[in-house]
Amino acid sequence: MIRTVIIEDEKPAARKLERLLGLFTDLELVKTVNSVEEGIAWFAENQHPDLIFSDIVLGDGLSFDIFEKVPTKSFIIYTTAFDQYTLKAFKLNSIDYLLKPIMEEDLENAINKYKSFLPIESSHNSHQVKELIKNERQRLSRILVKIGYNLKIVQTDEVSCFFSENKIVYLQTKERPFPTDFTLDDLQEVLDDKKFFRVNRQFIINSDHIKNIHTSPFFKVELDFQPEEEITVSRDRVKDFKDWLSR
Repeated sequence: MIRTVIIEDEKPAARKLERLLGLFTDLELVKTVNSVEEGIAWFAENQHPDLIFSDIVLGDGLSFDIFEKVPTKSFIIYTTAFDQYTLKAFKLNSIDYLLKPIMEEDLENAINKYKSFLPIESSHNSHQVKELIKNERQRLSRILVKIGYNLKIVQTDEVSCFFSENKIVYLQTKERPFPTDFTLDDLQEVLDDKKFFRVNRQFIINSDHIKNIHTSPFFKVELDFQPEEEITVSRDRVKDFKDWLSR
């Protein structure tokens, strides 16, 4: 059985997740933690589980605070409505994150990802497992953006580029640009580098949306949909850009 703990301060969300986890016969829920304070006390006194489902923003702080006080080797799947914490989650023991409201299909995919890291007949040693997590977790597949008082989930596949303007990073979709809480440096760490490339200090582009590349007199990229500003590949990035295109 996979011993599991939930960290969630919202009772309706905790009950929903408990119900969803109950659909998986190989999972055993051993504890639901409702606060940072309770989490520190519980993890300090009990055997740590195999897998943790953790909200990030709790009533008395962030769940990261728990593991700064009581380090854990448990695998963590974060659940959140605030993607500005995603980068920090990736840097911990996180193997995935789920945006609320949690869908059963997304939960099943996250659990299957966890299982994929488990050794099969000792085929992976601990170092190899850590490397697998490192390689897998640096992939941001969707971003939560704010539209007035509403929230919208944008799949990164829908994004033609990310660009910086007046110290704010926007993602560009067919619909329009949306502001994000990331920096371009942050995004470089968590985007799929097979699809996304930093062409200059201002732009990260998606290869799936490249419409045309002009090579004279400079390398200029035209996307299916892009902001008004022209996208030019920095001279010191041209060689890397060519190598990236030919992967």
